[in-house]
Amino acid sequence: MNIDELKNVWNEDVSEQTPEISIEHTNKINLPLEKIRKNMRLEFWSVIGIFIFSFAVCAFCQPFKLQFYITMLVASMLFVTIFFYSKFFRLYNDISNPMLNTYDALKDLKIQFDLNKQYYFSYYLSFVPFIVCEMIIVIEFIPWPEPISDAKIAVILISAVVIGLFVLYLSGKFWFYRYYGRHFVHIENLLKELKK
Repeated sequence: MNIDELKNVWNEDVSEQTPEISIEHTNKINLPLEKIRKNMRLEFWSVIGIFIFSFAVCAFCQPFKLQFYITMLVASMLFVTIFFYSKFFRLYNDISNPMLNTYDALKDLKIQFDLNKQYYFSYYLSFVPFIVCEMIIVIEFIPWPEPISDAKIAVILISAVVIGLFVLYLSGKFWFYRYYGRHFVHIENLLKELKK
């Protein structure tokens, strides 16, 4: 390829090579995307409400040591949540982008969905250490009629980790499918239809 051909290829309009999505398919895509955005807003405001409630409960805990531990635990949970929600917010902005009118843009969005699905499960599983910390706080501050043996404490903590992992994974999977997954499947089906 000589220099003139290279210049011609460089100056060609790339948008002419990228196929546009028809208006009919664009409308089919916008409906699940709007539902996903609506569910993301609902979940965001729900999480804010949960944290406000949690910090309010922390204010009434007694003694001070218990209040301090629980407040630090909830604050740590808040930092983890902020990290993951910053990732989800990027997807929310990309869904809002009106430039989703090409097949390639839709493929990129599907890749982001897959990535955010992994973030979503990681978000839920990241709360397992917090469950263990909560169990330690409960064990330390609940007045027991007789002292608990070290073996019993170990069984309680290991059970909390195993059950916590299982419950958080299942609830994250259910929540994701209920509010996002079925809409993602709809978009994937549209992508397959457009590919034909």
